[in-house]
Amino acid sequence: MGNMAISGTADITHEGIKKHFTKWKKYPFQSVIELIANGFDSGATSVDVTIEHNEMHGLAAISVLDNGSGIDIKECDQHFSRFNESSKQGDDDLQGAHGKGRLAFHLLCSNATWYTKCHDSESKIFIDSLTLRNFSAKEISPKEQHAPLSLFKSGTCVVLTNFHTNLPELDVIRKNLESYFGWRLILNPERKLTVNGVEVDIPESDLIKKNICINGAEFKIDFIRWIDKPGDEKSYNYVVNHDGRVLHRDLSSFNKKPNFHLSSYSRSDWFDNFDKSSSSLNFTDTPQVSPDSTEFKKLKKAIHDFSSDIYEEFLREFVEEKIEEYEARGYFPEHKSLKAEEAAWRRENTKSFVKSLYLADPTIFNNIKEKPVKILLALIDKILVSNENDTIFEIIGEILNLDENQINIFSRQIKNSSLKNIVSTIEVLQKRELAVHKLREIMVKHYREVLETPDLQGIIESNTWLFGNKYTMLGAEEDDFQKISLNLRKHVKGIDLIDEGDLESTDLEEELDIDGVRRQVDLFLARKNIGFNSRGESYYQCTIIEIKRPAIALNEKHLKQIRDYARIISEHSGFSMEKMRFEIILVGRKISEKDFDIHSALETAVAKNCSGLIPSDT
Repeated sequence: MGNMAISGTADITHEGIKKHFTKWKKYPFQSVIELIANGFDSGATSVDVTIEHNEMHGLAAISVLDNGSGIDIKECDQHFSRFNESSKQGDDDLQGAHGKGRLAFHLLCSNATWYTKCHDSESKIFIDSLTLRNFSAKEISPKEQHAPLSLFKSGTCVVLTNFHTNLPELDVIRKNLESYFGWRLILNPERKLTVNGVEVDIPESDLIKKNICINGAEFKIDFIRWIDKPGDEKSYNYVVNHDGRVLHRDLSSFNKKPNFHLSSYSRSDWFDNFDKSSSSLNFTDTPQVSPDSTEFKKLKKAIHDFSSDIYEEFLREFVEEKIEEYEARGYFPEHKSLKAEEAAWRRENTKSFVKSLYLADPTIFNNIKEKPVKILLALIDKILVSNENDTIFEIIGEILNLDENQINIFSRQIKNSSLKNIVSTIEVLQKRELAVHKLREIMVKHYREVLETPDLQGIIESNTWLFGNKYTMLGAEEDDFQKISLNLRKHVKGIDLIDEGDLESTDLEEELDIDGVRRQVDLFLARKNIGFNSRGESYYQCTIIEIKRPAIALNEKHLKQIRDYARIISEHSGFSMEKMRFEIILVGRKISEKDFDIHSALETAVAKNCSGLIPSDT
């Protein structure tokens, strides 16, 4: 032993070799990944990477040890004299770079030495980065063999030395290896990869198992959805034997789905005689077991259907997470001027549509910045409640260039969304009807018993739309304005005094007394919101609502009080200095039958088409 020596030259120039690795220069650790892949490709069940540092924390050596088949020195020329081709060509179970990955070491260091055991021979192969096309190989004795490899029946240990480039941190290296080899490790549980003695984990993923029977043959399909893309591996549908080795693979039709990475692995006794190169012409009585067989075509369709279901479920979860993210970042319109229930309805309406939009085309919001997203969501929100809401479907259908199937799916989603909005609207209307019912119960049927008014106050404050649709937005309360307005009210003479004339009714003489009514409380609301005139100029719209006690019938005294209140407000310096418009609303259960002034004012307002009973110049 140790007397055979071989030297050779690759059939490509040194510069030609280096050009093949131009894209790899930013990722010198790829050279180690290629050596690991070569180990697994040689049938290894274990690959151990050891990274050694010197006292100055610089790289001293990297070794990649595997228990694969090793390299036969007699066939060394077939491995090292060829570039960009190898016996791996056409073998779907192999991951290395088909004959060139072994030379990637020059991106990281100057020297690479292969220690190998194959059958009864032990040998050593050496390549220098200055002459990449040349290699030298010789047989060695067991004493000269790399120590860890001595324990294996066969295998290879590649040792890299004389580094000119450093490696990333150990945690980063492990993450890279998880990503690149994770699918191989999960597919072959007996395979193991370690870095400095610590096993590389399988990256985060979801496993979905399916079983199917086709023409009497049982197929077990494992779908693995990777949270992050596994290295540079595309999504494939694999056929594997019971040992986990890949017999055949096809590209999945889901490769271009953003953030979606799905692999499928099909196992079956039916594959025991699988021949992927078999011709579609079969002149024997033996059932065809190949990609052209009926069973295999049905299997591919089943895999596609299962994959579609998994993708739709992923997409629903992805969309929900995206909507939550947009909401947390405050991208959706806030509707501060609307009542809480109406704002909630608008928000859900817009969110439902955006979900449908995402499901139709998940790429539509990809790489879009904050401001454009906010503008887009605001425009969608406005259009959905406008008279042009039907046109949004046409516009989006044209922009996204949806095919007929996508248009039908999008249409169904919009219809479902619209139905939800109708239901939500009905719920809002039902709540309004309930509010009116509760108010009617208090003001019409139970006003005799109303001595305290928290229920009435709550109903009025939560339902300002009762005074007209334009008052729907009175929910935003101004504490300062409320307090000042309430203080000014105290200056109105007799505004809280009750006399017998205020109780005038056909059926109350003995049922109500003045002392009882005095224990009731008048209600008072004051709100200030920004409004705009026809010229687009802003002003403060100030609304004051004076609600007399349910037992009181409105009369000329109350009208005079409101007139006095309007005068006091107009004279207040804090209000006169700002652009303000005031509305004072007087509310009561009924108008006194004996009153003349209010009835007269109402008739005058109708005749002159006035909006109020008290002129604005009063």
